[in-house]
Amino acid sequence: MNRRMILSAAGYFLALLAVAVAVLLAFQDRLIYFPQRALDARPADYGLAAEELSVETADGVRLTGWWIRGRGETALLYFPGNAGNVSHRLDRARGLVESLGLDVVLVDYRGYGRSGGKPSEKGLYEDGEAVWRAAAARGFPAGRIVLFGESLGGAVAIETALRRPSRALILEAPFLSVPAMARAVYPFLPAFLVRTRFDNGAKIGRISIPKLIVQAERDEVVPPEQTRRLFDLARPPKEYFVIPGAGHNDSYLVGGKPYLDVWRRFLEGARSGARTRA
Repeated sequence: MNRRMILSAAGYFLALLAVAVAVLLAFQDRLIYFPQRALDARPADYGLAAEELSVETADGVRLTGWWIRGRGETALLYFPGNAGNVSHRLDRARGLVESLGLDVVLVDYRGYGRSGGKPSEKGLYEDGEAVWRAAAARGFPAGRIVLFGESLGGAVAIETALRRPSRALILEAPFLSVPAMARAVYPFLPAFLVRTRFDNGAKIGRISIPKLIVQAERDEVVPPEQTRRLFDLARPPKEYFVIPGAGHNDSYLVGGKPYLDVWRRFLEGARSGARTRA
């Protein structure tokens, strides 16, 4: 291959790289957020007593969801993962209400379900804080608010814990950061191209409330080593629980009663101020 051909090939490669970078920057959000607008179910379909909830964020976005009633003692602010909408979390909410008596607050992020706006990292953080304010407005002080985030929702729960006081934080299948996830999936992708951060690893050490971090043993989406590393970075009090045989989306089904028992013990310890197992 002569010099002209080498230069031509190099130019072609750089052109393809430039196109790939442009496409990645333009469509990056579509690789992170997978919202569904239509609701596939409502709380009554699962035998749940609930009220429609409408929340306005600090930047003026209207969010919608449900306040699902439990015993009225503890409000669990449930921050879902990145796909679907809150109607797809009702089966899990039923278990939390029936087994643990929690009030479950399920509100769609901006751009999901019937909520307005478009999802973004900054926007989801505003959404989390708005849901916390809604719980406080209903008379729930910090000691009766528990934050729960699954997968991407773990990042929202962590940021909310930094912004607002709460009794405890539960994270399921959390990742270290979006760049860390990108490296795991696309090892040759330059880090500077990933503009969305959701940097849980940099934040978790600043949270002092009790933490329960749950890992699905066979998680096919979030590398289990990222979840474990996040736990290692967290400060006590903290507890780590692995659900044997569970994948990313079936953890609560596979976990069953032993999984709910871990929740129960953790929440009781957080209520009494006892230190959980590190």
